[in-house]
Order: sequence, then C-alpha cells, then structure tokens
Amino acid sequence: MTCNVPFDLLEAFMTDAFKAIGVPEEEAKTCANVLVMSDKRGIDSHGVGRLKPIYYDRIIKQKIQQPVTQFEIVRDMAATAVVDGHHGMGMVIGKRCMEMAIEKAHTYGLGMVVARNSTHYGFAAYYPIMACNAGMIGLTGTNARPSIAPTFGVENMLGTNPLVFGMPTDEGFPFTNDYATSIIQRGKIEQYEREGKDCPPGLVIGRDGKTKTDSAQILKELVSGEAALTPIGGIGEETGGYKGYGFATVVELLSAALQQGKFLSALSGIDESGKPQPYGLGHFFMAINIEHFCDLAAFKKTAGDILRELRASQKAPGADRIYTCGEKEHLAWLERQDKGAPIDEALQKQLIQIRDEQNLTRYRFPFEA
Repeated sequence: MTCNVPFDLLEAFMTDAFKAIGVPEEEAKTCANVLVMSDKRGIDSHGVGRLKPIYYDRIIKQKIQQPVTQFEIVRDMAATAVVDGHHGMGMVIGKRCMEMAIEKAHTYGLGMVVARNSTHYGFAAYYPIMACNAGMIGLTGTNARPSIAPTFGVENMLGTNPLVFGMPTDEGFPFTNDYATSIIQRGKIEQYEREGKDCPPGLVIGRDGKTKTDSAQILKELVSGEAALTPIGGIGEETGGYKGYGFATVVELLSAALQQGKFLSALSGIDESGKPQPYGLGHFFMAINIEHFCDLAAFKKTAGDILRELRASQKAPGADRIYTCGEKEHLAWLERQDKGAPIDEALQKQLIQIRDEQNLTRYRFPFEA
C-alpha cells in the first residue's frame, strides 16, 4: 500500500544515504535536495524513486559513478565556461554550473556554462529555477543514454533530452517547461513498472515498427536496443514527430559539440565487451539577466499577465481549467506540503534495503508502523 512520508524525513535519509556511500556532506545535501524537490513538485519519476537505481547502484554495484565530484573548469572565457565533471555527481555538477552561469550573467548580462563527463542531474527544472530565484531567465538541457528513435527509424539513438526554460513571474511560482523531447521518458515507465501498469500505446516502438506496452519488457528492451521511445509528436510525420526529433537533436548538439563530449550511441553506458561504463553525459546551462533588458518587476508583471490571459481563455467543452507550465507542479506542492511524498510498496522495499545495507538504523519510516 502506498504511504506518505514527510519530506524532511526523506531528505535527511537521502543525505545520510549519499554520505554512507562516499558523497561529501555538503554535496550529499545538494543531491538529496534535488531529489526531494522533484517529489515536492509531484514529479515522482525523478525523485526518491531514483535514489537506488540511478545513483546508489551506479556507485556501489556498477562502480561507474564517482561519489566525490572532481569539478574541473577546463575553459573560462568571461561569459562562458567549459567544465569536466569526471563522472561525479550530476546534481553537484549541475548546481555549480548554474551558479557560475548566474554569476557571469550578473556581470555580462548572459552566462553560459557547458559540462562534459557528467552523470544524471535529477529533474532539469531545478537549475532554471535557480536562475529565476536570482531574478533571471534560466535554460538547461542534457543528453542521455539512447532512448528515442529518429523519425522513420526504430533504433534508439537520442536521449530523452529535455530543453527546459524557467522565467520569473509576479505569481507564486515561475514558468517552467520541464519535460523530455520524447512523449514519455524512462523514469515514467519505471514508475509504471513499479505500479504494475502497462505503458499507453503509441509511446514506444519496437524494431518491427509496432507499438509496445509491457512496461517491464520495455525497460529491458530499451537497454538491449529492441525498443525505442517515440519523439514528441509520435510515430512518423503526420502528427509532428519530426518536431520532437528536431528538438532532441538540438539538445544533443548543445550537450556534446560545445564541450566536445560523448554523444548518441557512445552514451549507452556499455563498453565494447558488454560491461557497464560511465555514461559521460553532457549538460548546458544559461542565465539571462533580465535587468540588462528591462526592469525586473516589469518583466515579471508582463510574464504573469501573459500566463493569466492564457488561463482565462475559452475552455474546451468539459474542461475545468487551463494550465500554464509550472502551475501543476506548484499545485502539487500545495497539496503535498503537509502530507509528504507518496511512497509505493516497491520503493518502500528499496529504502529499507539501503537503510539496512548502510546501517542507517536511526531511521524508521511510517510504512513500517
């Protein structure tokens, strides 16, 4: 049975779990904060559910990720920089890169930092929100292990490659469009698999060109290359699949070419002998200082007016309301803030396993009552 767990308990546990496997304390806090912020915003596919399979197992079992992050600035050219993360913690790399971009934007109006040899950096909106909190526009993107088939193809070549903006408004939350360039992303299928649900048809394609729905089988075949995600717009061109394919390619270029990092099939995480190897992901981060263009308060009001006018437009028959990007995440936080994060039975077992393996005996979860 699903059980709600308080956010402060989850964040403290994840911090100690990261510390137990070698992540320095301040960096462990950063990693835990990125994950718990995802759960707070209702993005369960990128929250505590990824602690074990994406971070814990890759450090402890597969040994393809470094718990201590060597953050190397390999090029610094005033408003821009190139960073090598040496396969450390992606959340640590991402936060420091966006901090650099914001600092540069304070001086030059624009700041852009790109990273290579990184790892999964959590939910992407975390970094543009940092820029919004500094009164700036934020932008980030990352490539990922091959998942998306190009239009008219069936081989998984591109990652889910989000292209994410954050813009401050005069409302209680910023505009953030945090989503993959595929219709669905791997984390959501992992969630379906934990919940024993099938993937909806049309979102995953097999080598025979037909759709796949078995979530557990899809996860295996995404690794073996027998299945691929479809880009935003779907299969073929009739519903605009080429548009999602194009945006995914933009993110791949900006995540690999500027920093001279790995791309496409080189991001599979498997070496020539079939053994796991570091993914070597690339990211990019941009901060745009609004006050170099106009008054910040004026920008926020105009942005808010645009969003409010969109929400006030005529609704489709049967629709209760119109949303704008970032609104549902804000509403999720308002609904969850006193309840905590919903933890299903599969995830409960993972948390207990980590606790017992790392001897974190001071923790007891509500689902154990």
